[in-house]
Amino acid sequence: MTAPAIEIRKNSREVIRVTRKEFNGQDLVNIRVFFDAGGGDMKPGKQGVAFRAALLADMIDALNSCEEEEV
Repeated sequence: MTAPAIEIRKNSREVIRVTRKEFNGQDLVNIRVFFDAGGGDMKPGKQGVAFRAALLADMIDALNSCEEEEV
């Protein structure tokens, strides 16, 4: 199971890439920052997180809570 990557433009040099795929028998969601390595080649950076897809609803709830909070 591999879903197409979704990209969110972070700035002129970076995108946040969200993917869902199976790895070692685990259904995972991976959110990682990719940077422009030159020539249109995008490379993964160190920033990111991967978690079991079973936690996706909790992650969405947490993100929605952040959106509702004032800073």
